[in-house]
Amino acid sequence: MSFDALGTTAQVTVASSELPEIALGIVADELKSFDETCSRFRTDSEIAWVHGAEGRPVHVSPLLLEALDVAVQAAANTDGAVDPTVGSALRGLGWDLDFSQVSSRAGPTRIVVSPAAGWQTIRIDRQRRMVQIPAGVEIDLGSTAKALAADRCASKVHEAVGVGVLVALGGDLAMAGRAPEHGWVVRVTDDHRSGESADGQTVTLGGGGLATSSTTVRRWRAGGSELHHIVDPRTGLPVKEVWRTATVAAATCVEANTASTVALVRGADAPPWLAELGLAARLVGPDGSVLRVGAWPGERS
Repeated sequence: MSFDALGTTAQVTVASSELPEIALGIVADELKSFDETCSRFRTDSEIAWVHGAEGRPVHVSPLLLEALDVAVQAAANTDGAVDPTVGSALRGLGWDLDFSQVSSRAGPTRIVVSPAAGWQTIRIDRQRRMVQIPAGVEIDLGSTAKALAADRCASKVHEAVGVGVLVALGGDLAMAGRAPEHGWVVRVTDDHRSGESADGQTVTLGGGGLATSSTTVRRWRAGGSELHHIVDPRTGLPVKEVWRTATVAAATCVEANTASTVALVRGADAPPWLAELGLAARLVGPDGSVLRVGAWPGERS
Protein backbone atom coordinates (compact mmCIF):
# COMPACT_ATOMS: atom_id res chain seq x y z
CA MET A 1 0.00 0.00 0.00
CA SER A 2 1.30 3.48 -0.77
CA PHE A 3 0.51 7.16 -0.27
CA ASP A 4 2.21 10.54 -0.64
CA ALA A 5 4.23 11.82 2.33
CA LEU A 6 7.35 13.93 3.08
CA GLY A 7 7.47 15.13 -0.52
CA THR A 8 7.78 11.59 -1.87
CA THR A 9 5.94 8.28 -2.05
CA ALA A 10 5.62 6.10 1.04
CA GLN A 11 5.15 2.39 0.38
CA VAL A 12 4.46 -0.26 3.02
CA THR A 13 4.77 -3.98 2.29
CA VAL A 14 4.15 -6.68 4.89
CA ALA A 15 4.60 -10.45 4.65
CA SER A 16 0.92 -11.07 5.40
CA SER A 17 -2.18 -10.29 3.37
CA GLU A 18 -4.22 -9.70 6.55
CA LEU A 19 -2.24 -6.84 8.07
CA PRO A 20 -1.57 -4.09 5.52
CA GLU A 21 -4.11 -1.58 6.87
CA ILE A 22 -2.68 -1.79 10.40
CA ALA A 23 0.82 -1.27 9.01
CA LEU A 24 -0.31 1.64 6.86
CA GLY A 25 -1.88 3.42 9.82
CA ILE A 26 1.30 3.12 11.89
CA VAL A 27 3.44 4.50 9.06
CA ALA A 28 1.04 7.34 8.27
CA ASP A 29 1.03 8.49 11.91
CA GLU A 30 4.82 8.31 12.16
CA LEU A 31 5.38 10.29 8.96
CA LYS A 32 2.87 12.92 10.05
CA SER A 33 4.93 13.40 13.21
CA PHE A 34 8.14 13.70 11.18
CA ASP A 35 6.61 16.30 8.88
CA GLU A 36 5.30 18.38 11.79
CA THR A 37 8.67 18.14 13.54
CA CYS A 38 11.41 18.25 10.91
CA SER A 39 10.12 20.05 7.80
CA ARG A 40 11.93 23.28 7.00
CA PHE A 41 9.17 24.13 4.52
CA ARG A 42 6.46 24.46 7.20
CA THR A 43 6.30 27.67 9.18
CA ASP A 44 4.58 25.75 11.99
CA SER A 45 7.08 22.89 12.26
CA GLU A 46 9.16 22.38 15.38
CA ILE A 47 12.44 22.96 13.54
CA ALA A 48 11.05 26.28 12.25
CA TRP A 49 10.31 27.19 15.87
CA VAL A 50 13.91 26.37 16.79
CA HIS A 51 15.13 28.59 13.94
CA GLY A 52 12.91 31.35 15.30
CA ALA A 53 14.66 31.19 18.68
CA GLU A 54 17.50 33.17 17.04
CA GLY A 55 20.34 31.42 18.81
CA ARG A 56 18.69 30.88 22.20
CA PRO A 57 18.69 27.34 23.67
CA VAL A 58 15.28 25.69 23.45
CA HIS A 59 13.63 22.58 24.86
CA VAL A 60 12.66 20.16 22.06
CA SER A 61 10.60 17.02 21.62
CA PRO A 62 12.19 13.56 21.83
CA LEU A 63 11.65 13.11 18.07
CA LEU A 64 13.45 16.32 17.06
CA LEU A 65 16.23 15.55 19.54
CA GLU A 66 16.72 12.13 17.93
CA ALA A 67 16.58 13.55 14.40
CA LEU A 68 19.18 16.21 15.20
CA ASP A 69 21.35 13.74 17.09
CA VAL A 70 21.33 11.34 14.12
CA ALA A 71 22.16 14.18 11.70
CA VAL A 72 25.05 15.45 13.82
CA GLN A 73 26.42 11.93 14.25
CA ALA A 74 26.26 11.36 10.48
CA ALA A 75 28.18 14.61 9.95
CA ALA A 76 30.82 13.65 12.50
CA ASN A 77 31.24 10.19 10.97
CA THR A 78 31.74 11.61 7.46
CA ASP A 79 33.97 14.59 8.26
CA GLY A 80 31.12 16.91 7.38
CA ALA A 81 30.41 15.55 3.89
CA VAL A 82 26.80 15.24 5.09
CA ASP A 83 25.97 18.28 7.20
CA PRO A 84 22.56 19.39 8.55
CA THR A 85 23.53 23.09 8.46
CA VAL A 86 23.16 23.25 4.65
CA GLY A 87 19.64 24.68 4.91
CA SER A 88 20.78 28.22 4.11
CA ALA A 89 22.83 26.93 1.16
CA LEU A 90 19.80 25.18 -0.34
CA ARG A 91 17.60 28.22 0.24
CA GLY A 92 20.20 30.42 -1.47
CA LEU A 93 20.12 28.11 -4.48
CA GLY A 94 16.36 28.44 -4.74
CA TRP A 95 15.09 25.39 -2.85
CA ASP A 96 13.03 27.26 -0.29
CA LEU A 97 9.67 25.48 -0.71
CA ASP A 98 8.41 21.93 -1.04
CA PHE A 99 10.10 20.57 -4.15
CA SER A 100 6.86 20.20 -6.12
CA GLN A 101 6.53 23.99 -5.92
CA VAL A 102 10.21 24.67 -6.65
CA SER A 103 10.26 22.54 -9.79
CA SER A 104 7.12 24.13 -11.24
CA ARG A 105 8.02 27.79 -10.81
CA ALA A 106 10.45 30.13 -12.53
CA GLY A 107 13.56 30.10 -10.35
CA PRO A 108 15.26 33.22 -8.98
CA THR A 109 17.48 35.08 -11.43
CA ARG A 110 20.23 35.27 -8.84
CA ILE A 111 21.52 32.64 -6.45
CA VAL A 112 23.26 33.21 -3.14
CA VAL A 113 26.14 30.83 -2.44
CA SER A 114 26.39 30.03 1.25
CA PRO A 115 28.71 27.29 2.58
CA ALA A 116 27.37 25.33 5.54
CA ALA A 117 27.99 26.84 8.96
CA GLY A 118 29.18 23.43 10.15
CA TRP A 119 27.58 20.73 12.26
CA GLN A 120 29.89 21.67 15.15
CA THR A 121 27.83 24.85 15.65
CA ILE A 122 24.85 22.78 16.84
CA ARG A 123 24.70 22.34 20.62
CA ILE A 124 22.70 19.39 21.97
CA ASP A 125 22.08 18.69 25.66
CA ARG A 126 20.62 15.20 25.54
CA GLN A 127 19.93 14.95 29.25
CA ARG A 128 17.90 18.18 29.39
CA ARG A 129 16.59 17.84 25.80
CA MET A 130 17.90 21.29 24.94
CA VAL A 131 19.13 22.41 21.52
CA GLN A 132 20.95 25.59 20.55
CA ILE A 133 21.47 26.62 16.92
CA PRO A 134 23.22 29.91 16.06
CA ALA A 135 21.05 32.72 14.76
CA GLY A 136 20.90 32.69 10.97
CA VAL A 137 21.82 29.00 10.65
CA GLU A 138 19.11 26.96 8.92
CA ILE A 139 18.91 23.22 9.49
CA ASP A 140 18.00 20.84 6.67
CA LEU A 141 17.48 17.25 7.83
CA GLY A 142 16.84 15.88 4.34
CA SER A 143 19.96 13.71 4.27
CA THR A 144 19.02 11.71 7.37
CA ALA A 145 15.48 12.36 8.67
CA LYS A 146 13.66 10.49 5.89
CA ALA A 147 15.95 7.49 6.36
CA LEU A 148 15.44 7.66 10.13
CA ALA A 149 11.68 7.73 9.52
CA ALA A 150 11.96 4.59 7.36
CA ASP A 151 13.94 2.78 10.08
CA ARG A 152 11.50 3.80 12.79
CA CYS A 153 8.45 2.91 10.70
CA ALA A 154 9.76 -0.55 9.84
CA SER A 155 10.61 -1.25 13.48
CA LYS A 156 7.25 -0.04 14.80
CA VAL A 157 5.25 -2.02 12.23
CA HIS A 158 7.19 -5.19 12.97
CA GLU A 159 6.66 -4.76 16.71
CA ALA A 160 2.93 -4.28 16.14
CA VAL A 161 2.17 -7.03 13.62
CA GLY A 162 4.97 -9.54 14.22
CA VAL A 163 5.76 -10.24 10.56
CA GLY A 164 8.38 -9.04 8.11
CA VAL A 165 7.94 -5.53 6.77
CA LEU A 166 9.55 -3.31 4.15
CA VAL A 167 9.02 0.45 4.26
CA ALA A 168 10.11 2.54 1.28
CA LEU A 169 10.17 6.34 1.42
CA GLY A 170 11.22 7.30 -2.05
CA GLY A 171 14.70 5.87 -2.47
CA ASP A 172 15.09 5.04 1.23
CA LEU A 173 14.20 1.46 2.21
CA ALA A 174 14.16 -0.15 5.66
CA MET A 175 13.32 -3.74 6.56
CA ALA A 176 12.46 -5.38 9.88
CA GLY A 177 11.53 -8.90 10.88
CA ARG A 178 11.77 -12.05 8.77
CA ALA A 179 11.87 -11.44 5.03
CA PRO A 180 9.67 -13.49 2.68
CA GLU A 181 11.04 -16.89 1.68
CA HIS A 182 12.77 -15.53 -1.43
CA GLY A 183 13.65 -12.14 0.07
CA TRP A 184 12.41 -8.65 -0.72
CA VAL A 185 12.72 -8.03 -4.47
CA VAL A 186 13.56 -4.40 -5.24
CA ARG A 187 14.23 -2.54 -8.48
CA VAL A 188 17.11 -0.05 -8.16
CA THR A 189 16.92 2.89 -10.59
CA ASP A 190 17.82 6.59 -10.73
CA ASP A 191 14.22 7.47 -9.81
CA HIS A 192 12.06 5.30 -7.54
CA ARG A 193 9.00 6.35 -9.54
CA SER A 194 10.35 4.71 -12.70
CA GLY A 195 8.78 1.52 -13.98
CA GLU A 196 10.44 -1.87 -14.27
CA SER A 197 11.59 -1.07 -17.81
CA ALA A 198 13.79 1.83 -16.62
CA ASP A 199 17.56 1.42 -16.56
CA GLY A 200 18.57 -0.19 -13.32
CA GLN A 201 18.98 -3.50 -11.56
CA THR A 202 16.71 -5.86 -9.66
CA VAL A 203 18.19 -7.09 -6.38
CA THR A 204 16.99 -9.29 -3.54
CA LEU A 205 17.30 -8.06 0.04
CA GLY A 206 17.16 -9.98 3.28
CA GLY A 207 17.14 -7.13 5.81
CA GLY A 208 18.75 -3.90 6.94
CA GLY A 209 18.52 -0.78 4.81
CA LEU A 210 19.05 0.35 1.24
CA ALA A 211 19.25 3.92 -0.02
CA THR A 212 19.60 5.60 -3.39
CA SER A 213 20.79 9.19 -3.77
CA SER A 214 20.72 10.80 -7.20
CA THR A 215 21.36 14.10 -8.92
CA THR A 216 18.91 13.28 -11.72
CA VAL A 217 15.54 13.71 -10.03
CA ARG A 218 15.42 16.87 -7.92
CA ARG A 219 16.63 19.47 -10.41
CA TRP A 220 15.52 23.05 -11.00
CA ARG A 221 16.68 26.21 -12.71
CA ALA A 222 17.96 29.28 -10.87
CA GLY A 223 20.51 31.95 -11.63
CA GLY A 224 20.53 30.91 -15.29
CA SER A 225 21.74 27.37 -14.49
CA GLU A 226 20.26 23.95 -13.86
CA LEU A 227 20.91 22.88 -10.27
CA HIS A 228 20.44 19.72 -8.21
CA HIS A 229 19.97 19.13 -4.49
CA ILE A 230 23.17 17.26 -3.54
CA VAL A 231 25.21 20.12 -2.10
CA ASP A 232 28.82 20.09 -0.97
CA PRO A 233 28.66 21.65 2.51
CA ARG A 234 32.14 23.13 2.08
CA THR A 235 31.18 25.22 -0.96
CA GLY A 236 27.40 25.56 -0.73
CA LEU A 237 27.16 24.51 -4.40
CA PRO A 238 25.79 21.37 -6.05
CA VAL A 239 28.49 18.70 -6.27
CA LYS A 240 30.21 17.90 -9.54
CA GLU A 241 28.42 14.92 -11.08
CA VAL A 242 31.10 12.24 -11.08
CA TRP A 243 28.22 9.88 -10.23
CA ARG A 244 24.63 10.61 -11.12
CA THR A 245 23.32 7.93 -8.75
CA ALA A 246 24.65 6.01 -5.75
CA THR A 247 22.88 3.08 -4.10
CA VAL A 248 24.24 1.58 -0.88
CA ALA A 249 23.18 -1.35 1.32
CA ALA A 250 23.90 -1.15 5.04
CA ALA A 251 22.68 -2.32 8.43
CA THR A 252 20.15 0.54 8.67
CA CYS A 253 18.56 2.95 6.25
CA VAL A 254 20.24 5.88 8.02
CA GLU A 255 23.66 4.33 7.43
CA ALA A 256 22.80 3.52 3.82
CA ASN A 257 21.44 6.99 3.07
CA THR A 258 24.38 8.71 4.70
CA ALA A 259 26.83 6.64 2.64
CA SER A 260 24.96 7.11 -0.65
CA THR A 261 24.90 10.88 -0.19
CA VAL A 262 28.57 10.99 0.79
CA ALA A 263 29.42 8.92 -2.32
CA LEU A 264 28.02 11.68 -4.53
CA VAL A 265 29.87 14.35 -2.54
CA ARG A 266 33.19 12.46 -2.57
CA GLY A 267 32.99 11.72 -6.31
CA ALA A 268 36.07 9.86 -7.53
CA ASP A 269 37.11 9.09 -3.95
CA ALA A 270 33.84 7.29 -3.21
CA PRO A 271 34.71 3.71 -4.32
CA PRO A 272 37.73 3.24 -2.02
CA TRP A 273 35.89 4.98 0.84
CA LEU A 274 32.90 2.63 0.50
CA ALA A 275 35.16 -0.40 0.15
CA GLU A 276 37.08 0.53 3.29
CA LEU A 277 33.82 0.63 5.22
CA GLY A 278 32.84 -2.79 3.81
CA LEU A 279 29.68 -1.42 2.18
CA ALA A 280 28.09 -2.86 -0.95
CA ALA A 281 27.26 -0.14 -3.47
CA ARG A 282 26.21 0.51 -7.05
CA LEU A 283 27.51 3.74 -8.59
CA VAL A 284 26.21 5.04 -11.91
CA GLY A 285 28.18 7.57 -13.95
CA PRO A 286 26.61 10.40 -15.98
CA ASP A 287 26.95 8.23 -19.11
CA GLY A 288 25.10 5.32 -17.49
CA SER A 289 28.19 3.24 -16.80
CA VAL A 290 27.94 1.15 -13.62
CA LEU A 291 30.61 0.50 -10.99
CA ARG A 292 29.89 -2.09 -8.32
CA VAL A 293 31.65 -1.89 -4.97
CA GLY A 294 32.13 -4.66 -2.41
CA ALA A 295 29.53 -7.41 -2.34
CA TRP A 296 27.08 -5.67 -4.66
CA PRO A 297 25.80 -8.40 -7.05
CA GLY A 298 26.42 -8.43 -10.77
CA GLU A 299 23.66 -8.39 -13.33
CA ARG A 300 21.84 -11.67 -13.87
CA SER A 301 22.51 -13.19 -17.26
